[in-house]
Amino acid sequence: MQIGACEPTPATDCSATRRARLAACYSRSLNPPTARDRGAPRGRTRKVRSMPLFRGRIALNSFLAAGVVVAGCAGGDRVADPRLETLPNVIYLYADDLGYGELGSYGQEIIQTPNLDRLAAEGMRFTAHYSGSAVCAPSRASLLTGKHSGHAFIRDNKELGGWGPDEPEGQWPLDAAETTIAELLSERGYATAAVGKWGLGGPDDHGHPNAQGFDLFYGYLCQRVAHNYYPTHLWRNRDKDMLPGNAWFSAHQELESAPTEDGDWGAYRGETYAPDPMIEEALAFVRDNSDRPFFLYFPSVVPHVSIQVPDDSLAQYAGTLDDGPYLGQRGYLPHPEPRAGYAAMITRMDRDMGRILDLLDELELSDNTIVMFSSDNGPTFNGGTDSEFFNSARGMRGLKTELYEGGIRVPMLARWPGRIAAGSTTDHVSAQWDVLPTILDLIGERPTPDSDGISFAPALLARGEQSLHHAMYWELGRQQAIREGDWKLYRRADRDGELVTVELFDLGTDPNESVDLAAEQPAVVARLTALAAIIRTPSDLFPSPFDHAE
Repeated sequence: MQIGACEPTPATDCSATRRARLAACYSRSLNPPTARDRGAPRGRTRKVRSMPLFRGRIALNSFLAAGVVVAGCAGGDRVADPRLETLPNVIYLYADDLGYGELGSYGQEIIQTPNLDRLAAEGMRFTAHYSGSAVCAPSRASLLTGKHSGHAFIRDNKELGGWGPDEPEGQWPLDAAETTIAELLSERGYATAAVGKWGLGGPDDHGHPNAQGFDLFYGYLCQRVAHNYYPTHLWRNRDKDMLPGNAWFSAHQELESAPTEDGDWGAYRGETYAPDPMIEEALAFVRDNSDRPFFLYFPSVVPHVSIQVPDDSLAQYAGTLDDGPYLGQRGYLPHPEPRAGYAAMITRMDRDMGRILDLLDELELSDNTIVMFSSDNGPTFNGGTDSEFFNSARGMRGLKTELYEGGIRVPMLARWPGRIAAGSTTDHVSAQWDVLPTILDLIGERPTPDSDGISFAPALLARGEQSLHHAMYWELGRQQAIREGDWKLYRRADRDGELVTVELFDLGTDPNESVDLAAEQPAVVARLTALAAIIRTPSDLFPSPFDHAE
């Protein structure tokens, strides 16, 4: 790599002359044009902003990586990489099916989430943040690759096996050509780990986390296996980690009547609760990499059903919330106290998130660590859950699997002490495909050219001008939604591909999507329909009734 007229000098030359030459070369490498296109994808125009935080330091890292390294000086074999002291760590905490209204900081009155509420109090709370989709796999693909579901490689859940213990594990793999956040950060010197639920490939394919930029993976590779919180094994990279005391049983069972003995409910558990070894692995990764920049992606399996939680956590809510047991009639596993069990799962997850925050404090890493928290979609409707009882969607229409607000508007918290104002709130409209360019922006890099995202770093840091999406787009199966400003168009086709629902909402005056304005605003419907047709590309893997423009 050439940087201006720079040439490496002998590694043993520690003279002032050499240091001056390197400094001059480095200075030239940081002299960008006064106006630069920041890589606007697919024709989108972005406003030019001033040099972002850490830009110069990153350039120095690139300069050093090119081979212009001051080796053999200062009494050691190599000068420490400046990234170890300047680059922020990044932790992205990801709940599974957690609703917009299921944290105390978003108005939840029953379920206790003190640690995530602390995160909100110490950082920023988003009120208009969206998931990449309304179900698990496509949301994860959108987050990790920075693409909305009209461009993403994975656009729906797509299984590779069945439900038995000997079935192949995994969902359709993320394509090898895709570029993930982990790959981009790994190239910039970060240690990378994914701990939790993956859902984008099996143990032997190119969708595996180790093939997608993660140095370490620990957890569930397969979403189906993750329906049981007491699996026989988790995966450490490509090897099974057998969990003590857990025997295989189906995560989908139904009882004709409630067991007469309390002990009979024990058939739906084992000795090792999978989230417990996963949080220990996440904490170990942070400890092991505390002296270098790291990226921890922590996609928890909570509170996705089945409803299963150890008794020590259930005790907080036992006997206070339920009218009777859940027998499995809406899928997944029976539970004697489903509301209490669900609340306890979230509170236990919150405890684990708090352990990560506490460890950052212990290691004195909090001030140099960006922590984000969100959920992959809205709250669910099956497996004994009661989203109405908990007001899980905070009054918004729809739940998981639906592209109404309740299915895709999710909580989002971000903390970076000293940079993100504590106790702040933003109504900036953003989505999880914005996370990739935002992280790159925060560490001083330009976004990748094929991302659909727009960095929300200006909103986080309260500086500069925040660029906005002209439109935001989702598709899932036979559903499609597009938001332009406050207008949101929702369309759904039947199994034959014929449109059966066309609805238009003004989210500015009707955030719960209760008043359909399609008949009153045909010009807006036509404009958004045309925009939806050009903002997406067809997928051979996930054919859609919207593949043919109308």
